[in-house]
Amino acid sequence: MILCPCRDCGNGICRTRDDVEAHLLWRGFKPGYYNWTAHGETSFRNDIGSHSLNVDDVNDDMEGLLNDAFGFESNTADEQEEINKPNANAKKFYKLISDSQQELFSGCKKFSKLDFLVRLLQLKCLGNWTQKSFTMLLDLLREAIEDIRLPKSYYETKKIIQDLGLSYKKYDACRNDCILYWGPHEFKNECDICNESRWSSKKKKKVAGKVMWHFPLTSRLQRLFMSSKTASYMIWHKEDRIKDGCMRHPADTPAWQHLDYQDSNFAADPRNVQLGLASDGFNPFGTMTSTHSTWSVVLMTYNLPPNLCMKSKYMRLSLLIPGPTQPGNDIDVYLQPLVAELKELWEIGV
Repeated sequence: MILCPCRDCGNGICRTRDDVEAHLLWRGFKPGYYNWTAHGETSFRNDIGSHSLNVDDVNDDMEGLLNDAFGFESNTADEQEEINKPNANAKKFYKLISDSQQELFSGCKKFSKLDFLVRLLQLKCLGNWTQKSFTMLLDLLREAIEDIRLPKSYYETKKIIQDLGLSYKKYDACRNDCILYWGPHEFKNECDICNESRWSSKKKKKVAGKVMWHFPLTSRLQRLFMSSKTASYMIWHKEDRIKDGCMRHPADTPAWQHLDYQDSNFAADPRNVQLGLASDGFNPFGTMTSTHSTWSVVLMTYNLPPNLCMKSKYMRLSLLIPGPTQPGNDIDVYLQPLVAELKELWEIGV
């Protein structure tokens, strides 16, 4: 007999395993029960909790963000002096470290320059500010606080933040999901299949009717090995996994083993990354009255241990496909840049 963690029993009633399985299938788990303390789990830390858009809830860890982005450890200033000819990444890293340690203005202990810029950009996204209004706010802050250390425009702010590796590419798409204006279609003005115009209006300033966002994968995979926290986890499936025939991890599945059999050279190096792909739609407006459906394509890193590989922090958003309707069977049109990047990683590596 074990405690039943379903919605109705809530770990308050002991039942047989078969009954517990039936309850979970029909009623679902007790809300918020992520850390299974009632079933002997002690080491697993829950960090899946709900994420609020409330700005006051943001927990800044700028040094950790920089270390994860570049794979360096910012210990002392002396270490920087030891590097006679730092590479481009090192230069960016130390510049951002300097900004993260520099006071926003004399006597300010609450924010560093980099902390404040990241927070401002977050407010811009949440409040749908225009680039012009963002620049006007920077002008006002510099006018109000004489020695404040801020860039002069949104463009300069964006250049600073781009060094964190938060880059993306945008590709125009046919509004009927026929083609992506990418590769051989990059410079076309209308769709070859439905003859729909690429642009939403006939004004002099051309605005695309539909735009897909692509978040490059290669640099993010590199960071998994650059960070001391995750590099050792990336070979866990080969070095530390218990191989007793029980299925605890994707590496125990027939699909993984079939791939190892098909390509023994790939399987020979445990550092080679095995990825899972998932896609689903969501309503970005948070209202049930809207039928708008935006689709995301997410990649999971299956090399990691089972308590990490399905955590949200290790899931990589790769594509964001705009609505208002779902792509359906035409999703392959939008997958082209991702497939090209994965083929390059497979054939050339990094």
